[in-house]
Amino acid sequence: MGWFKIPTIFTSYNHTHLPYYNPARQNLVNKSETQKDGAPNKVFRFLRRLMSGGKIDGGSRTEAEEKLYAWLYALAQSDKDLVFEYVRSTERGLSFAEAERRLKENGPNVPIDYSFPSWWHILWNAFFHPFNIILIVLSVISYFTSDSPNGCIMLVLVFISVSLRFYQEYGSSKAAMKLSEFVRCPVKVQRCAGRVYQTELVVQIDQRDVVPGDIVIFEPGDLFPGDVRLLSSKHLVVSQSSLTGESWTTEKTADIREDQSTPLLDLKNICFMGTNVVSGGGAGLVVSTGSKTYMSTMFSNIGKKKPPNDFEDGVRRISYVLVAVMLVVVTVIVVIDYTTSHNLTESILFGISVASALTPQMLPLIVNTSLAKGALAMARDRCIIKSLSAIRDMGSMDILCIDKTGTLTMNRAIMVNHLDSRGLSKEKVLQFAFLNSYFKTDQKYPLDDAILAHVYTNGYRFQPSKWQKIDEIPFDFIRRRVSIIMEREAEDRSRHVFDRVMVTKGALEEVMKVCSSIEDVDSGTNITFTSEHYQRILNMVEEISNEGLRVLGVAIKSLDTETSYQRKDDDETFESDMVFLGLITFFDPPKDSAKQALWRLAEKGVKAKVLTGDSLSLAIRVCKEVGIRTTHVVTGPELELLNQESFHETVKRATVLARLTPTQKLRVVQSLQTVGNHIVGFLGDGVNDSLALDAANVGISVDSAASVAKDFADIILLEKDLNVLIAGVEHGRLTFGNTMKYIKMSVIANLGSVLSILIATVCLKYEPLTPRQLLTQNFLYSVGQIAIPWDKMEEDAVKVPQKWSQKGLPMFILWNGPVCTIFDVSALLFLWFYYKARGVVDSMFFHSAWFIEGLLMQTLIIHLIRTEKIPFIQDLASWPVLCSTVLISAIGIAIPFTPIGDVMGFVELPLSYFGFLLVLFLGYLFVGQVVKRLYIMVYKRWL
Repeated sequence: MGWFKIPTIFTSYNHTHLPYYNPARQNLVNKSETQKDGAPNKVFRFLRRLMSGGKIDGGSRTEAEEKLYAWLYALAQSDKDLVFEYVRSTERGLSFAEAERRLKENGPNVPIDYSFPSWWHILWNAFFHPFNIILIVLSVISYFTSDSPNGCIMLVLVFISVSLRFYQEYGSSKAAMKLSEFVRCPVKVQRCAGRVYQTELVVQIDQRDVVPGDIVIFEPGDLFPGDVRLLSSKHLVVSQSSLTGESWTTEKTADIREDQSTPLLDLKNICFMGTNVVSGGGAGLVVSTGSKTYMSTMFSNIGKKKPPNDFEDGVRRISYVLVAVMLVVVTVIVVIDYTTSHNLTESILFGISVASALTPQMLPLIVNTSLAKGALAMARDRCIIKSLSAIRDMGSMDILCIDKTGTLTMNRAIMVNHLDSRGLSKEKVLQFAFLNSYFKTDQKYPLDDAILAHVYTNGYRFQPSKWQKIDEIPFDFIRRRVSIIMEREAEDRSRHVFDRVMVTKGALEEVMKVCSSIEDVDSGTNITFTSEHYQRILNMVEEISNEGLRVLGVAIKSLDTETSYQRKDDDETFESDMVFLGLITFFDPPKDSAKQALWRLAEKGVKAKVLTGDSLSLAIRVCKEVGIRTTHVVTGPELELLNQESFHETVKRATVLARLTPTQKLRVVQSLQTVGNHIVGFLGDGVNDSLALDAANVGISVDSAASVAKDFADIILLEKDLNVLIAGVEHGRLTFGNTMKYIKMSVIANLGSVLSILIATVCLKYEPLTPRQLLTQNFLYSVGQIAIPWDKMEEDAVKVPQKWSQKGLPMFILWNGPVCTIFDVSALLFLWFYYKARGVVDSMFFHSAWFIEGLLMQTLIIHLIRTEKIPFIQDLASWPVLCSTVLISAIGIAIPFTPIGDVMGFVELPLSYFGFLLVLFLGYLFVGQVVKRLYIMVYKRWL
């Protein structure tokens, strides 16, 4: 991702870093710390940080977050007069001169102070990899020693590896730019002008020019340009979905003093940068801008919290080990060869050939080919892969954190029931709710569609054609209800009398607020709406909400035919003295495929955790429907109260975590990664998910997600279907498995071959293979490995997550490496004693025999290592690998019998030698299989 500069206001207590320093503010921010942080506590905290090694475990807030929380809580608990003092402003607003000075001091009001690395820096990072350095050094030396073909091959491999990595990192480095879309809008601020007589002016400025101390005036549709302490408000309703992920709106008010127990995002008198006004209006004092806002502190973590990639770290460690072994072995071989040949140039060239044989030259090509093959396979499953390495991480993923809406559920409401005041099903409630939705024209909502669909599909006949719509009081976010005035001809048609009624439907509390009567269930008459009725309905609704259902209230009012409705001015008085009928319940149903998909993921060792900003009751209902255990659940406010150890333990056990803020989602993911040592995938589609998407090992989003979420995701699903992820997990494990096959077999084959060459060089008075012969053998073997990405994996290998084991590879090499060397030495002894190939005169015969034996041995290792079963008997490789093996083996055997063999210094071999090779390789397969079974018995796994 992009590079971010940490805001200085959050990194030091020194007041020179504060752009609008005020001692009162510093006392507020530091008060809680001074009270509880004595010298011993500071020492213990320092030691704890030192012992943790800077590891981010997600259990606690950062220092920047703590300061921000202290600052905002202090403002929320203070009177308006004190708030002006804290930010050094006045009730008239800032003067233009003071605002300009603060703008120069603080800088533009952008959410994050970010800069992007230059292309050459990204290119350098892509280039600087140990294997790349090894290959380049060897290629340069090859050119100096007139071995240009081998040098060209190495440079081509480096070019492919660097190009792919540069392309991926350069594209992802610009993702943070999307954050600026939240703050590009004009803002109305109140400023004061005049030197002697100051006049208050309302001016419109760009959001980048807003400074702390400005008084902003807002109305529906406006975005808050910074963190704001409300000064005045009228029916103010705000959407915080960009921060919380909840679709519900939040009421805000200036006339309140909050306390410390209220969750930060639930503070009624604080509005946050990036949130927007849904309805109502007011004025507020800007208390934080730019990189000092809540949103900036939250998003400043992006690009810094990514966990280390175990696979890449493991490959890097292997490369350092191989470099060390290479330096030692090559130096010994060059010295030994020089003492016998006395030709320094030839000895150095031979040493370079040995170094080349020790290097897994095809590693970048094999890894990227495996990943590209997986990306193409997932593309056919309607997935866009932005980061190829994410495919491999999908194979290691053992926890998938998912949001409820649109992933587990259909993201649409269906009507469940129509109940009267006692919870009994009553058709009259449905009838008038239907008529309200049917005649509603101002703005149709999904809940209206759900009511209409329920009536039509269940065969109700409410005959809306008999009714005529007279007027409509549209929905707004202050009243949170809609009323339809309609009439029909009365049953006594001879008198031409009409029944005129008003039907109101909306938020239950708002509907009950305008009711003075309730329909008696037993008699059918209207009785007074008492507090007992009110409390009984609330208790019933609480039980319904605990089952994850949404509720709307329905009420009616009989009107005289002469009664008319005057728009706008008398909504509150006209909607009064109504009769409460009952309520309608709704549910966002789970997808039919979700339960099966989660079960299949669990079968493959991937546990699902639900991380959502929605209510706990709704999340529990959905999870029960799809088979996720709900025995351990927790909410965001509850997590805030836990200490670090309890936090980690709770996150470990919980399967449903509701009402989470973006930073809490981030901490949950980090806790699972560091303390739980899990490979975590996160599926999210909102701006509020960006932190967790960026921090997860595998960030997954959908095509319809917010642009920021898609930019930070590694994988984008074109369909909101968890079954697509199952295919991704399978492709990831296949990719990981084939990559590990190559690494293990190439390291074993190369180390075994080089040790055999070292032993042969010590025993013989000449080189066991000339540099040209050794490079040809290594080239043929490397070409034969290109088919590995197309190999298949055993069923048991893809049933569980595949992870890189730091101790696994060294132990694997120690167990299996010597087997290869033992049989190479057996071939050496056979040539020494049976064919008497000991002197320089017999060197061409030895070279020919050793060349074929070494090539066939390395090729055979592929089949022994690739499966824990008996190769060729219990398990066969895929046809590309078999064809590659046959082709390379045939070429290697044929070379000594062709003119090319003459040029390379080979001679024809007797048939008896091939009979020996058959026995040798059968023995190798037998011993290798025995070692394999012993290894599996000890370590309970193979690859």
